[in-house]
Amino acid sequence: MTSRTSLAVAASAAACALALGTASAMAAPASQNEAMVSVFHGIPGMTVDVYANGDELLGDFKPGTVTDPQALDAGTYEIQIFEAGQNPDGTPALEKEIKVPEGGNATIAAHLTADGKPQLTAFANDVSQVDDGKARLTVRHVAAAPAVDVRANGQPLFTGLENPKEDTTEVAAGTVNADVVLAGTDTVAIGPADLPLKDGTANVVYAWGSAEDKNLALATQTLSATK
Repeated sequence: MTSRTSLAVAASAAACALALGTASAMAAPASQNEAMVSVFHGIPGMTVDVYANGDELLGDFKPGTVTDPQALDAGTYEIQIFEAGQNPDGTPALEKEIKVPEGGNATIAAHLTADGKPQLTAFANDVSQVDDGKARLTVRHVAAAPAVDVRANGQPLFTGLENPKEDTTEVAAGTVNADVVLAGTDTVAIGPADLPLKDGTANVVYAWGSAEDKNLALATQTLSATK
């Protein structure tokens, strides 16, 4: 287990760099007995502290933020989410056992289910090599909202995406104008937003928030693909 001090220092640096909710990750790949792990906070209106096996991983973590990947020892972690400043000996708002495989790259997402309940989901990040001139685009539906379609430059890219599912494809590198619409309709739920997709990168877009509370939003994470 990485020490509490080193985790806190790394997490603090990542949180400061990511105040706008976008992670650009150029970290070195994990060694054989480590994994690269990011955390995404997608629960609106709730600043939290994140603990792993009883050690503070992130403090005062704000909604819409994605951390840079950090190297953690492979193994099983008990992830607990507390409202910021709450005594960690109390009852967490969320907790889940997460297995971190050797050499893997994952993002742990704290988000809402389709019916608005807090949930923790671990996603494996595909950082395999991307063809020249291309970028990988993955969209994760982690919002309290029904199924959606994702459009790129006005054309359907993914259809019928449900919470907490994801879909992925490779697209031409460059700026993509993306929006999210209710499945089978032209009713825009999020966006449009310009997504700069650099050549050879793996990009993750999180559709998060709550349709009922009218705070749906996008957060992005950019990872270096393997060369």
